[in-house]
Amino acid sequence: MMSHSLYRLGRFAARRPWAVIGAWLVVSVLVVAASSTFGQKLEDSFGAPGVDSQHATDLLTSAGSEQAGLTAQVVVTPRDDQVTFFDSAEARAALSQVQSAAAALPHVLGTSDPAGTPTATPGVLSPDGRVAIIRLQYPVLEELDREDLENLKAFAARAGQDLPVRIELGGDLFFAFEEPESGLGEAVGLFAAIVVLLLAFGSIIAMGLPIGMALFGLALGISSMSLVAYLIDIPSWAPVLGSMVGLGVGIDYALILVTRHREHLAQGMTVEESAGRAVATAGRSVVLAGGTVVIAILGLAVAGVPFITAAGVAISLIVLTMVLVSITLLPAFLGLAGHRINRLAVRRVASSPGAGWQRWAQHVVRHATAYAIGATVLLLALAAPVLALRVGTPDDGALPESRTQRQAYDLVAGGFGPGINGPLVIAVDISKDASVVQPLLNAISADEGIADVAPPQVNPGAGVATLVAFPTTGPQDDATVDTIKRLRADVFPAVIGESPAKAHVGGQTASLADVGDRVRERLPLFIGAVILLSVVLLTVVFRSVVVPLKAALMNLLSIGASFGVMVMVFQWGWGAALIGLETTVPIIPFIPMFMFAILFGLSMDYEVFLLSRIREEYLETGDNDASVVRGIATTGRVITSAALIMIAVFLSFVLNDDPSTKMFGLGLATAVFVDATIIRLVLVPAVMKLLGQANWWLPAWLARLLPTQEVRRPEPVNALV
Repeated sequence: MMSHSLYRLGRFAARRPWAVIGAWLVVSVLVVAASSTFGQKLEDSFGAPGVDSQHATDLLTSAGSEQAGLTAQVVVTPRDDQVTFFDSAEARAALSQVQSAAAALPHVLGTSDPAGTPTATPGVLSPDGRVAIIRLQYPVLEELDREDLENLKAFAARAGQDLPVRIELGGDLFFAFEEPESGLGEAVGLFAAIVVLLLAFGSIIAMGLPIGMALFGLALGISSMSLVAYLIDIPSWAPVLGSMVGLGVGIDYALILVTRHREHLAQGMTVEESAGRAVATAGRSVVLAGGTVVIAILGLAVAGVPFITAAGVAISLIVLTMVLVSITLLPAFLGLAGHRINRLAVRRVASSPGAGWQRWAQHVVRHATAYAIGATVLLLALAAPVLALRVGTPDDGALPESRTQRQAYDLVAGGFGPGINGPLVIAVDISKDASVVQPLLNAISADEGIADVAPPQVNPGAGVATLVAFPTTGPQDDATVDTIKRLRADVFPAVIGESPAKAHVGGQTASLADVGDRVRERLPLFIGAVILLSVVLLTVVFRSVVVPLKAALMNLLSIGASFGVMVMVFQWGWGAALIGLETTVPIIPFIPMFMFAILFGLSMDYEVFLLSRIREEYLETGDNDASVVRGIATTGRVITSAALIMIAVFLSFVLNDDPSTKMFGLGLATAVFVDATIIRLVLVPAVMKLLGQANWWLPAWLARLLPTQEVRRPEPVNALV
C-alpha cells in the first residue's frame, strides 16, 4: 500500500537525515558536474515532420542550399533624415563598409549587397532610398550557437558608433538564440512566496524549508536538461517554462507536507512519527498530484511536434524532481529541525483548522444550489471569449520599442511594407523538370497576396530552385496564412499540373503556421487523452466514478476561464498596458496545448489535496456533508496559501518582454486563481453537497477490478513497524 511505504520512507528520512541529505548531495554534485562538463547545448527547432514547410527545409538541406540555414537582417538607415542612399555618396560608402564587415563575421556564408544596387531593388533597398537591408545567410542551426548572435550584436554596436548610419538587427538568428530575460521574474516570485509563507507559518524556519526545497529541486532539474539533450533535443526556452512550473509546484508540495507535519507535532507526536505520517498522508497527495501533472504534460507527445514533446519531457523532469525532493529530502530536514521548526517566529499562527474556513464551508453547503449555479455562470462568462480565440505567431512588431528587433521591424515595414518581415522561401524540386521555374515565378508574382519575388536561384546540379516571395501582409496576419495555403492549394497545382516537379513553401513564417495547423489538428485527441488518463488515475485513487468526472469537468471550466482572459488581454487589449504589452497579438499556436497540459495537471493538484482530506474524513465518519465541511476547513488555508504562491510566481513572469512568456504567466496565474477560489472553495463543496453519497459511487464490477487504494490515515507506529 502506498501510504504504508511512504510512511516508512518518511520515518527513515527523519531518523537518518544525514544519510538522505548526503545521498542527495552526491547526486546533485554528479549531475551538475556532468552537465557542466559533458552537457549538450539546448537547441531550438520549430518544425514538424510531414508538414510542407519541413519538406521545403529537407529539400534545401539535401541540395546544400544556403537558404536551408538561418538568416539575420542588418537594417541600415542614414542618421540624417534628409539623406538617402540614392543621393549621398557618403551614406552609400558607409553602407558598403557595413556590408563588408558583416560578410566577414564568423559562419556568415554570404550577404546581400544593397550598396551595389543602382536603383531600388525589392527586399534590398526601399523605394525611397531611406532603408537598406543586408541579409546575412548562416548555415543550419546545428552548426551555430549563441556566440554567433553575440558576434552580430558586437559588430552592429561598433559600426553604429563609427559610421554616420543607424543600425538595427533582426531575423532568424535572434529567434533561435536570443534567450528570454530571466532572473527578475524568479526573484519577484520568490520574494512574494517568502511573504506568503511567513504569513502562513509565522516562522522563518518553517518558511525556509519550502523555499530551499524548491530552489534545490529547480537547480537539479534544470541542470539535468543538458544531459537529457543527449536523448532528445530540448528547446532553449524550456528552462524558463520549467522554472515557472517548478517553482510553483515545488513550494506548494513542500508547503502541504510542512503544514501536515506541524499539525502532527501540535498533537504531541514525536518528530519521526510526525514526519512519517505527514509523508504517508500529505506526501501521498503530493505523489498523486505530481503524477497527474507529469501525465498531463507528457500527453503533449500526442501533438506529434518534436519540440513540444521535448519541452514536455523537460518540464515533467522538473516536476518529478520536485516530488522526489518533497517526499525524501524534506522529511530529512524536518527530522533535523525537530521541534525547532516553529522557532524564529514572526507571528503566532494557530495550528488547528481555521474556524473561518469551517464557517465558510458550512455556509456554501447550506446554499449549495445557489452557489453551484452562480459559480458555473461566472465561469462560463469568463470562458465565453474563447469563441473568438485567434491563433497566430506574434512577430517582432509585438516586442517593446526598446528592443533592436522591434526597431528593425518598424524600419523595414515602413520602408518596404509589412510582408518583407516574413519572406516565404519556396523550394522547387526540378530534378525531373526544370521548365516550371519561370511559370512558377510569374504565377507567384501575380498572386494577390504577394508583393514581390526575388530572382530565382537555380542549382541544376542539385535539381533545386529557390524563390523568395514577400507577402503583402505581416507575418502574424491571417491573410499571410491564407496566402501560404492558396499558393499550395491553387497556384502550384495550376502551374505544375502533371509535371514531376514539386514545390514547397518554407521559411519561418510558413513553418510556424504549419506547426499551428498540426497543433489544432491534434488538440482534440490530446485533450481527450489527458482527461482519460487523469480520470482513470483518480478513479483508482478515490474508488469513485463521479469524483473524477466532476474534477475533469471543473478543470475544463477553470482552463476555459483562463483562455478567455488571455483573449481579452492579448487579442482585445483589455488591460494590456498593465502587463507591459504595447500592441495586441494573436495567441501563439502551441500555447493553448502547453497551457492545457500544465493547467490540467496543476488543477488536479488542488483537487487531490482537497479530496484526499475529504476522503479521509468520509472513511472515518461516513458522513458526506460533514466530510466536505471538514475537508474545506482543514485545507482552506493551505490551498489558499499555495495558490497565492503559484499566482505570485506565475505573475512575476509577466515582467518578461517576450509576449509568449507573458501569455504563459498571465494564463497560468488566472487559472490557478480561478481554481483555488471559485472552483475549490465554492463549486466543489456545493456540487459535492448536491451529489451526496453519489460522490463515492463505484459499480460493483469496477470495484472488483480496481486495486485497493483507500485514502486512510496510517495506523499507529507500533502497528506498522
